[in-house]
Amino acid sequence: MQERTLGELAEHVGGQVRGDPSLVIRAAATLERAKEGDISFLMNRRYVRQLQTTKASAVIVAQAVDAPVALLVAEDPYYAFTQVMVLLHGHRTHKETGISPQASISDTAVLGAGCHVHPFATIADNVQIGERCIVYPGVYIGEGATLGDDCIIYPSVTIYERCRIGRRVIINAGSAIAVDGFGYATHEGVHHKIPQIGGVVIKDDVEIGSCCGIERGTLDDTIIGQGSKLGDLVTIGHGTKIGPHCLIVAQAGVAGSATLGHHCVVGGQAGIVGHITIGDNVTIGGRAGVINSVPDGQTMLGAPAIEADEARRAYAMLPHLPQMRQDIRELQNRLRKIAALLEGGSDKLEDR
Repeated sequence: MQERTLGELAEHVGGQVRGDPSLVIRAAATLERAKEGDISFLMNRRYVRQLQTTKASAVIVAQAVDAPVALLVAEDPYYAFTQVMVLLHGHRTHKETGISPQASISDTAVLGAGCHVHPFATIADNVQIGERCIVYPGVYIGEGATLGDDCIIYPSVTIYERCRIGRRVIINAGSAIAVDGFGYATHEGVHHKIPQIGGVVIKDDVEIGSCCGIERGTLDDTIIGQGSKLGDLVTIGHGTKIGPHCLIVAQAGVAGSATLGHHCVVGGQAGIVGHITIGDNVTIGGRAGVINSVPDGQTMLGAPAIEADEARRAYAMLPHLPQMRQDIRELQNRLRKIAALLEGGSDKLEDR
């Protein structure tokens, strides 16, 4: 942890100080939990009252307001807070172990300078690993796979053969990359496995959460676009194309041969069927079920997923459905009585 003055932090994030720039900041915290020496941030106006009660020494805001604490005014408070956290706390550090003699590394594998391979990792034939990569215990990297510079592969990750992984990729513990796609031809009641001859391409700056499964393509590669981030327990089907800078939250699943554009957000436990196209800048709510292609810029909710405004109107009706059902039954009963009366009157007219 490295302390800084508020003025130094403002210079680092390109912001402006409202208050004493010589205040010493030692850590980052939430408005509610902050104490003297901490810096916090305000993004949601609903919490503006907490500026009056927080114990933080300074708060990052988008606009200057009256407050009893010093302010750091920045265009994007959340991003500025992220920059401050990195400066004060840094990211997780990795022990420099060098190449462990307990690792199994093929003679034909090529490792760049500054790599650290922990005990019981296995690196197969013709693997190429860039510089400054960290390979933790229990990792398996299959034949012919390539990794760019500065990758971090956490324990028990399995990377199957011929994967192409870019630079600065992080794969968290327990994930499996390029497993066989879920492809079977059913003939006379028997499911016959289809060879999966495609691969997986993971572009630069991707992070994959723990226990994810990314399937290799049946014929074409499965692609995870540059800068995209996958949460824990995400499944990506064979041949799927994820565009750059997408966020796919934990437990979501994308079926085979789907295509997602850039900057899409897929909420937790959402499901996307195969062979559809999701446009750019699409947001899919948690637990949504997407069964049709979605144009650019849409927000989708529900299962089956529909456009957000329509979904909100539909869900607003749910509490009223029991009463509506009762009202419909009463109307049906009244209609039956009216129909019976009309039929009785008709019979009397015929008698005359």
